[in-house]
Amino acid sequence: MFGAHQRADKTSSFLEPHRSISSAIEMTTAASPPPRRRSVSLGVDVGTGSARAGLFDNDGRLLGSSSSPIQIWKDGDCAEQSSTDIWLAICTAVKAACSLANISGEEVTSLGFAATCSLVAVDYDGEPVTVSWSGDTRRNIILWMDHRAVNQAERINSSKSPVLEYCGGAVSPEMQPPKLLWVKENLPESWSMASRWMDLSDWLSYRATGDDTRSLCTTVCKWTYLGHAHMQQTNENDSRDMEALGWDDDFWEEIGLGDLVDGHHSKIGRSVAFPGHALGSGLTPEAAKELGLVAGTPVGTSLIDAHAGGVGVMESVPVADSESKEVDEEAISRRMVLVCGTSTCHMVISKSKLFIPGVWGPYWSAMVPQYWLTEGGQSATGALLDYIVENHVASPHLANRAASRSISIFELLNEILETVREELGSPFVAALTNDIHVLPDFHGNRSPIADPLSKGMICGLTLDTSEKQLALLYLATVQGIAYGTRHIVEHCNAQGHKIDTLLACGGLTKNSLFIQEHADITGCPIILPRENESVLLGAAILGAVASKKYSTVREAMRALNAAGQVVYPSKDIKVRRYHDAKYRVFRSLYEQQLSHRSMMKEALS
Repeated sequence: MFGAHQRADKTSSFLEPHRSISSAIEMTTAASPPPRRRSVSLGVDVGTGSARAGLFDNDGRLLGSSSSPIQIWKDGDCAEQSSTDIWLAICTAVKAACSLANISGEEVTSLGFAATCSLVAVDYDGEPVTVSWSGDTRRNIILWMDHRAVNQAERINSSKSPVLEYCGGAVSPEMQPPKLLWVKENLPESWSMASRWMDLSDWLSYRATGDDTRSLCTTVCKWTYLGHAHMQQTNENDSRDMEALGWDDDFWEEIGLGDLVDGHHSKIGRSVAFPGHALGSGLTPEAAKELGLVAGTPVGTSLIDAHAGGVGVMESVPVADSESKEVDEEAISRRMVLVCGTSTCHMVISKSKLFIPGVWGPYWSAMVPQYWLTEGGQSATGALLDYIVENHVASPHLANRAASRSISIFELLNEILETVREELGSPFVAALTNDIHVLPDFHGNRSPIADPLSKGMICGLTLDTSEKQLALLYLATVQGIAYGTRHIVEHCNAQGHKIDTLLACGGLTKNSLFIQEHADITGCPIILPRENESVLLGAAILGAVASKKYSTVREAMRALNAAGQVVYPSKDIKVRRYHDAKYRVFRSLYEQQLSHRSMMKEALS
């Protein structure tokens, strides 16, 4: 949605005592006062494949957005990017969004960043340091989905450090300590050159402001920082750059990264702040010029992209519910946010800390300040659907048909499924996959099993290569992803959460089949936000809080989040019984895989 949004502002005139009424009237009719400049909040999100910028008004409505692609280098388990390339893409996206919405740089009054939890390496001068076997200095980012450090993660987990209790009992190869250890062991020259190791969203705010303060979101969720070290020290309303008291020096020493403790943790963060804390003196003149904005524009401490989605959607409840104090204070802890893109993150907050094996957290103040965050996830969802569809022999012809009608290939697949249902007289679309079952762990299992070695499985393949067969395989994959979400919800509720409502945002939520299958399979209603760009809104909220437009992140969420469509699970008992049976098959697939893994290990021993 592009285009400028104009407000009609009221103006008033005042009569000075010595001036006659007639002269005052004459002056007001001769020249009207200039229109008041709009106050627009800007959010920037760097995803896996693009940098995006979105502009929002004071009601949280999107005025305009734009995106710019970013480069990815992939080689086996390695996936790398360039901070230089990403910054240029951000500048392009910001200028394009402002142009499309007819908004000047002077009207942008705040800025917030969100990004994937990728690892950035820079030297003392802020120049890129390579993290690539290739030695290419452009490639100074290890992408979030990079799995090169599986071995390092296993060794770190064998330490049984107390900090591991706060990330589900084990670090993932997608977190930063294993990646840091990999670089130290494999790229010693890069290790010695790097002056700062930063999460991507922290690097973006540093590049924009020159302030090296790290976010409690990134450090707590991806670096094993213990955010609750600050529980008694301060609160969100009087947040300052807090000295980083939450690093466990013994942990870093024990895993072989004790040199990161030097200089008061200068390479990984000497100070931290709540999300939305105002950084430095705002935009530096250099960054402002590059972005087409004004120097000094307030910039808020950043969030990981999925967590920004949580901030952008978690208070998106129907108006009647939002007016209830009980709902406002308690029901927020019964909502789980699904941020559905290349991967899916599952996030729920609570006032009390809950330790859940296989699920990341509890993380204090990592998304909504002064709440504990539990974070589940699936490492490949949108990426898996793309993989399944694009690697099928029927895909090229199907893609051409979709393009000729200006619809997505997934919309066309949904139409084919409905046609097949009618042809076969099936009682409901989901029943078409009664003999096709998918375990979606094609990039390991992040939650709740926390097994990076888990593999994807498809049961029920034939020699059929038709478009109809692809549609069925696609549906079974969507269902497998939804069963994974059900597994996460049930696991969290068994450990003390009381999740009964899902809120979903991200690219996959545009797919009606994807959302309906999730509702039917989990048994939970799914609230979709009014504004589809929830991650951009969450990022914009950070800047709005930094500019003092709102006193807290929660206050800004209440003001700017808004509900759209609500998708309810089917009331048909046959649908529920069918999914219960398929869910049992789904759970058995992993158990079979473990059995097969054990058999083969024994055979090779």
